[in-house]
Amino acid sequence: MLKLEQRPQASRFWTYGSPVLALLITVLIGVGLFVLLGKDPVKGLQAFFWEPVKSGYALGELAVKATPLLLIALGLAVCFRSNVWNIGAEGQFVIGAVAAGGMALLADKTTGPWIVPAILVAGMLGGMLWAGVVALLRDRFNANEILVSLMLVYVATLVLGYLVYGPWKDPMGYNFPQTKTFERVTQIPRLVQGMRMNIGVIIALLGAGVLWAFLFRTRAGFALQVGGLAPAAARYAGFSSRKALWTALLISGATAGLAGALEVAGPLGQLTPYVPAGYGFAAIIVAFVGRLHPVGMVFSAILMSMFYIGGELAQSRLGLPKALTGVFQGLLLFTLLACDTLVAYRIRWVAHKAGIAGAAVKGA
Repeated sequence: MLKLEQRPQASRFWTYGSPVLALLITVLIGVGLFVLLGKDPVKGLQAFFWEPVKSGYALGELAVKATPLLLIALGLAVCFRSNVWNIGAEGQFVIGAVAAGGMALLADKTTGPWIVPAILVAGMLGGMLWAGVVALLRDRFNANEILVSLMLVYVATLVLGYLVYGPWKDPMGYNFPQTKTFERVTQIPRLVQGMRMNIGVIIALLGAGVLWAFLFRTRAGFALQVGGLAPAAARYAGFSSRKALWTALLISGATAGLAGALEVAGPLGQLTPYVPAGYGFAAIIVAFVGRLHPVGMVFSAILMSMFYIGGELAQSRLGLPKALTGVFQGLLLFTLLACDTLVAYRIRWVAHKAGIAGAAVKGA
């Protein structure tokens, strides 16, 4: 029979091999789902893993989806490495989009290009404000940051709904709950003519590099990680737990808010009730599949964006439900959690007869 045996130390191989194994298991389960739904599994896998990368335009759309996922995941990695469980990045993303949208609505025909950096800064400040509420309640009242950050997601969605159904509603929008389309000058500059991919891709990749340097080459990054792994040791070394809490949440809020700003001033071009796209929750999976490492999160963000695009294609071309995207995301997370067992444990085969004989000898 199979038996789990604890390793003397964590396996370096399975630390990085576990996400790969989890992906393979997710694909196998996905094939089974396609068969159960009466669909061709080859076409299903093509929708998820080939269509998003088969052309230059497809790669551009992949980058559009991966950008907010990577930005949010980078901030979440700082929180999780600091043992701060920010589960409400979706709310910070929405408030960042609202703040950026408010700045974009101030533009008119005479506004100069300075409005673009102003929009991005507004988005970051909005996300930081929303994350700051979590930090304040945790710091002053010892409130659970998981519950607070999660509940604030729904508050953020209600704030967005109030604005697009109320004071910011486009009077010329045929009563649709949306703001007016932002002026052209507010649009995030695109990298390639005729594609939606914009400078957000470069910002996200630069953010990954900055995070790597911060975590592994600065005293502040080291202090955050020590505080997460060993709070007592951090206090002994003179590292402030309060500073770590505020720093982690404000960085996470800033990246989520920046992602929201890039989304509304980029592909969307206006505020609608559909700004919340689940990126804040999917980024949690991106962070853990990427092992909370900036390089790993780049690849996991690409993988997760393939799930988003593949789910849309499977819905339109194969008639599969839209929820399939969430199914694949959930499968990847659960299989990763299961495969992570191999990091601390190895699987041994123990002969059943030997076990019985040993028990008999022990009894004698």
